[in-house]
Amino acid sequence: MTVQGLPMVVPAQDLPARVRIYEVGARDGLQNEKATVPTEVKAEFIRRLADAGLTTIEATSFVHPKWVPQLADAEQLFPLVSDLPGVHLPVLVPNERGLDRALTLGARHIAVFASATESFAKANLNRTVDESLAMFEPVVQKARAEKVHVRGYISMCFGDPWEGAVPIHQVVRVCKSLMDMGCDELSLGDTIGVATPGHVQSLLAELNEEGVPTSALGVHFHDTYGQALANTLAALQHGVTTVDASAGGLGGCPYAKSATGNLATEDLVWMLQGLGIDTGVDLGRLTATSVWMAGQLGRPSPSRTVKALSHQE
Repeated sequence: MTVQGLPMVVPAQDLPARVRIYEVGARDGLQNEKATVPTEVKAEFIRRLADAGLTTIEATSFVHPKWVPQLADAEQLFPLVSDLPGVHLPVLVPNERGLDRALTLGARHIAVFASATESFAKANLNRTVDESLAMFEPVVQKARAEKVHVRGYISMCFGDPWEGAVPIHQVVRVCKSLMDMGCDELSLGDTIGVATPGHVQSLLAELNEEGVPTSALGVHFHDTYGQALANTLAALQHGVTTVDASAGGLGGCPYAKSATGNLATEDLVWMLQGLGIDTGVDLGRLTATSVWMAGQLGRPSPSRTVKALSHQE
C-alpha cells in the first residue's frame, strides 16, 4: 500500500545529491528467462521504464543467438525503441561483429563484458582473461573512433562460484586494462551476490589508488545474501553515483547458476528517496511497470517494494 509522506525523507551526510540508475531489466533481467518473451513485450517494457523516468535503459545484447537465445531479436527490438526522447539505450556487444550490428542500427552506447576470474572468463567467453581483453581492445577502439560511449562490465569482482574469494588486486588489474584501452566507465559486478560493505569500500579505494577515478565507476549488485542495498550505500558513501538495478528484481546469470536476481530498481529508489537523493524516477509508475511485467512472465516480482506497494502476493 502507498502511505502519504513515506518514505520520510531524512538525508544522511556525505552522500551524492543525485544518482543515475542504470536500468538493466530489459537485458540482464530478461536474458535468463527460459520462455521467449515476445519482442513487442520487451519494447513495451522499455517504453514503460522510460515513462517512469529512467533515462539509461540497457536494451539488448548483440551476441550470437546460440549463446543467449532470449536476445536473438536485437535487430528487431532496437528500432522499436531507439526514438525514445532523452533516453540512452546501451547495448552489450561481445566482439567486433556485434559492434558492427549495433552501429548499423544507430546505437550510441555500447558495453563489453569482461571477467575478473579465469573460471568465469572460460565459462562466459571461452577465453582466458587476457584473451578476452585482447578481443575487446579493437571493439573499444572502433567504438571510440565512432564517438560511441563505452562501458566495461567486470564480472566476479567480489567472489566466484568456482574460485571462491577474488583478490582485490586481480580485479583492479582487469579494471585498469579496460580503462587503459578507452572505456568511459566501468561497472563492478557482484555476480553471485557475496559482497559486503567493507569489501566494496576496499575495492573502490584500491581502484582510486591505482588511478581509476570514482566518477568512472558504477556498481552492479545481486541480492543473493540480502546485501545489495547495504553494498550500494557503502558505494554511495565512497562517492559512486551510478548504480545498476533491474526493475522488479529480474535477472540472474546463465553462466553462474548461483547468481540470483539483481538489486530491484524499486528497492533502490525507495532507499534513495528516503535519503533525499534525486533519481528522476516516479516510483508509482515504476512499480506498475514491474507488476505488468510480472504478469507477462506469469509470476510475482521478488522486489519487496513492489510487493509492499502493489499488494502483490
